[in-house]
Amino acid sequence: MTVEKSLDSYIDAVATALSLPVEEAWRPAVRANLEVSLRLARLIDEFPLPDETEPASIYTA
Repeated sequence: MTVEKSLDSYIDAVATALSLPVEEAWRPAVRANLEVSLRLARLIDEFPLPDETEPASIYTA
């Protein structure tokens, strides 16, 4: 199964689960957005952290 077919299957499954209509004209944009989101998630997932790393206790802006 190609990546495009996998993403289309995922889009169909999520749309069904959420009762969210996805028109065919929207599918390329939805797929592109999902591809970018997955690429960014992969970068974060692959970033090495030492075992002693702990989450920050206070977040400030």
